[in-house]
Amino acid sequence: MSELAAYKKSSFGPAFLFLSRRKRQALAHYYEFCRLADDIVDEPSDDPQKALQALRQEIQFVFIRAPRTKLGKQLLKDVQHFHLSEDRFRLLLEGMEADLQHKSYAPDNQEDLFGPLDWYIYRVAVIVGKTTLDILGVKGPKADELAQTLGTAVQLTNIIRDVYEDAKLGRVYLPCQLSAEEILLIHRKNHTLQDTSLILGSVRANVLKTMFQRCASRAQENYQRAFQLLDEFWPISILPCRIMGYIYQRNLVKIEKTNFTFKKPIKLNKLEKTKAVLYAILKTFF
Repeated sequence: MSELAAYKKSSFGPAFLFLSRRKRQALAHYYEFCRLADDIVDEPSDDPQKALQALRQEIQFVFIRAPRTKLGKQLLKDVQHFHLSEDRFRLLLEGMEADLQHKSYAPDNQEDLFGPLDWYIYRVAVIVGKTTLDILGVKGPKADELAQTLGTAVQLTNIIRDVYEDAKLGRVYLPCQLSAEEILLIHRKNHTLQDTSLILGSVRANVLKTMFQRCASRAQENYQRAFQLLDEFWPISILPCRIMGYIYQRNLVKIEKTNFTFKKPIKLNKLEKTKAVLYAILKTFF
């Protein structure tokens, strides 16, 4: 399946109907770049650092107009046509490298709870939003704010939804001192006496739930601001962002309804996702 076909089959497929062929291609190419970087990290080979470095080097070749791979040659055309800057690629790779290093996002103090995590969110979500808006032809301070708010909301939703799956990979994105091992032990149905006494006391479990609540609250605040900003742009040009926003926001609501007692990722089913897409389209045209 081509990347364009894969993108059409994603949650954003309906939005493709309202975009030019050139924009669809560019989004598909950037989507392929993001997925390739993600696969290197999530499905590591013998030397994922080397694979990530090879991808970083190819991006450097793109920006000196000497790409070596098929994807690199496609990206060069997109970079030139849509005037994409190198940081749109470089910063995302920095975020992926942080995953390989199992970087912690525990805050230095409670006054700046999300500071370290924001560093990561900017690289793996906000920068993707900025690139998408570049390709859609939506630019300026309001566009940057939309990328910031919607990217932050979506990534926080992902962090909550995938917390146990990420812990299995040794990654903890929650802005607290819980380790991956502690999160997985809280997740387990059957705990040993030692587990319970050393790690699974109510205080630690409550810390995890509190972090879910604080992340969800911050995500919802960002969704609301993003939805306000969406109304300030030409509706059709911003449709892919509206679809993404409604899908992920409804996913977060579904998670919140479990009171954060879920034991596996909570996702929208096909019908729920379709309703969110239809709502976005109706909101756009009516």
